[in-house]
Amino acid sequence: MATIVVTGVAGFIGSHLAQALLDQAHTVIGVDQFNPYYDPQLKRQNVANLEPYSNFKLIEGDIQALDWEGLLVDTDVVYHQAAQAAVRASWGEGFCSYTEQNINATQILLEAAKTANLRRFIYASSSSIYGNAITLPTQETICPQPVSPYGITKLAGEQLCTLYYQNYQVPTVSLRYFTVYGPRQRPDMAFHKFFKAALTGEPITIYGDGQQTRDYTFVQDAIAANLAAAEVPEAVGEIFNIGGGSRVGLMDVIDTMEAVSDRPIQRHHIEQARGDARHTAADITKASRILGYQPQVTLQAGLAAEWQWVQKLYG
Repeated sequence: MATIVVTGVAGFIGSHLAQALLDQAHTVIGVDQFNPYYDPQLKRQNVANLEPYSNFKLIEGDIQALDWEGLLVDTDVVYHQAAQAAVRASWGEGFCSYTEQNINATQILLEAAKTANLRRFIYASSSSIYGNAITLPTQETICPQPVSPYGITKLAGEQLCTLYYQNYQVPTVSLRYFTVYGPRQRPDMAFHKFFKAALTGEPITIYGDGQQTRDYTFVQDAIAANLAAAEVPEAVGEIFNIGGGSRVGLMDVIDTMEAVSDRPIQRHHIEQARGDARHTAADITKASRILGYQPQVTLQAGLAAEWQWVQKLYG
């Protein structure tokens, strides 16, 4: 079995990924600084699912302050999931957090990876790097044009991975996630907020006219893509779109959420948010061909799973 490092292990995707790896009997070293971007107690709850495993070790600290050369000595795979998330918060004074955690931290990891004997370094990128893509569904070969500071920092991290692969043979793989949802989703993300509002009867806020579309990816499908990226030799040095397989309008999603929860959701429209792409859709042909990736969870089934989790979370 392998020894694996998962950064951002207390987060939404990181905690699911670590649990899947632990279930496969790998040794997982999870790294997280539990920053207060959202309630750290929610992150503690995520980690509580991992603590019963004897093959799990938690390191609490800032990526930029850890001894990575020492940590990577016996490590086989690094899943770099840690990041300062969210498009709308990346404007203004908060931008320095994005450069520190999305660019500087990634570079520090890659520097340490130069001399490590890694089998794979997998970087969590984002569909935000595309911005308002002209072509839908969007292929990996299209020129990235981020429309948010967050998207710029994720693209910079991705390009650092490519540079370290080309110059130092660090075996990087970048996965461009398209709007991941499911249990443990961050509380600032739309589906989490919408389902919480369904519980309380409060109105939800919709940016713009609600006609924007997204390619929604259930978290377990994103995990399957990560696991495949670590195993397939042809994945090294590549970039992949990881989407849910369909493009859905926001208003249609909310209708489905009402059906799943059997509760009405009141809607309040405000102006379009800066940095939000109008439409996203992933062309997953490359991921299908090389990784064998095929999303398995329908939007309705995924929303039902998140609804069950939200009800338990808020009692």
